[in-house]
Amino acid sequence: MVKLIHTLADHGDDVNCCAFSFSLLATCSLDKTIRLYSLRDFTELPHSPLKFHTYAVHCCCFSPSGHILASCSTDGTTVLWNTENGQMLAVMEQPSGSPVRVCQFSPDSMCLASGAADGTVVLWNAQSYKLYRCGSVKDGSLAACAFSPNGSFFVTGSSCGDLTVWDDKMRCLHSEKAHDLGITCCDFSSQPVSDGEQGLQFFRLASCGQDCQVKIWIVSFTHILGFELKYKSTLSGHCAPVLACAFSHDGQMLVSGSVDKSVIVYDTNTENILHTLTQHTRYVTTCAFAPNTLLLATGSMDKTVNIWQFDLETLCQARSTEHQLKQFTEDWSEEDVSTWLCAQDLKDLVGIFKMNNIDGKELLNLTKESLADDLKIESLGLRSKVLRKIEELRTKVKSLSSGIPDEFICPITRELMKDPVIASDGYSYEKEAMENWISKKKRTSPMTNLVLPSAVLTPNRTLKMAINRWLETHQK
Repeated sequence: MVKLIHTLADHGDDVNCCAFSFSLLATCSLDKTIRLYSLRDFTELPHSPLKFHTYAVHCCCFSPSGHILASCSTDGTTVLWNTENGQMLAVMEQPSGSPVRVCQFSPDSMCLASGAADGTVVLWNAQSYKLYRCGSVKDGSLAACAFSPNGSFFVTGSSCGDLTVWDDKMRCLHSEKAHDLGITCCDFSSQPVSDGEQGLQFFRLASCGQDCQVKIWIVSFTHILGFELKYKSTLSGHCAPVLACAFSHDGQMLVSGSVDKSVIVYDTNTENILHTLTQHTRYVTTCAFAPNTLLLATGSMDKTVNIWQFDLETLCQARSTEHQLKQFTEDWSEEDVSTWLCAQDLKDLVGIFKMNNIDGKELLNLTKESLADDLKIESLGLRSKVLRKIEELRTKVKSLSSGIPDEFICPITRELMKDPVIASDGYSYEKEAMENWISKKKRTSPMTNLVLPSAVLTPNRTLKMAINRWLETHQK
């Protein structure tokens, strides 16, 4: 499960980019500022916001150590900042003076690449702050840049849809059309796909664009065998241009953000959709995973940055195959059932269940009659709670085995939503179920048990569209 744990709303205009270090989150905006937040409690640092740029700030990124932050702007500059005190270390002007759209540090922190609207790309020496190499793409402006994990080459993406590969001396190794209507973002997985003979390494590259697609590529490069870029697959889910994509640090997940206002999290191994997040009210422009925690940041033209936290156990379950799901339930031992009872605050029943040899298969077959007659549970309230928890477990297994993303399931009914609405607690529910809940439960949140600030329910059209798209591709 993915939980929205914090929303940052300090920027006065569209959020263009967000980036994590091991201890900080950086965001930048059309409002010309860069803001820094502590990951401990998401409070803004005393020296934030960082101000220098005279026009919109398009991109920001941390050096691998996290001690330096780079930002680039329409004003034609790329600025380096000391993250500890906010001091400006250097201002590097694009030779052409063109608006700088993207910047990225090399893995060894020695170089910084900056790409501009006129198609120029510059490699800066990040130690001396001097220009090292300069090149340009044939057509279009640069909108994306990513270094390979080993630092031997980097990739740029242009508004004409070309992926261009450069070595560390700015020699063009390869260029090909990747997205018909222009590339908006690209990112490498930090984990190699495999190691071959002669030191050959394969890396996974993701790209996204105005054609509403997210594409996966397999990349290899050695000085002996040369460079190779192979198209692997296209990930479905978005119905509008995709503006951002990013791999998780372990390479197990890929996230994308779109003009359709949604954020989709994919399992990179199966390429299935794990989660669809629909809290933003305008275009999603940026997304980033934290390097050392299960956190995701998403930024939008609604001027906010949402911070999401992943539940590792749920993610592992969501990646399971149907066979593994059966193992997860029917093949539970009696000890597994005891552990589950304790997790559900039903530890007083552990002895009864053990005495009756209730394993996973028996657990799923329990009824109100068997609880009363066979297990001799006298309390009606206790029997009702056990049945409710078992039904939740059955529904979870059923939804996972059918591949339904958890975000499409109503937290109240545990069924696929047909008419989702957003309540004032920020969660989405089936409209009829939530209306009944409010009338009977005196306006408490089903998810937090706190009083709802308002009884207003807003149609979640983005989520409804995502559910309909999923049904179209999964129903026979």
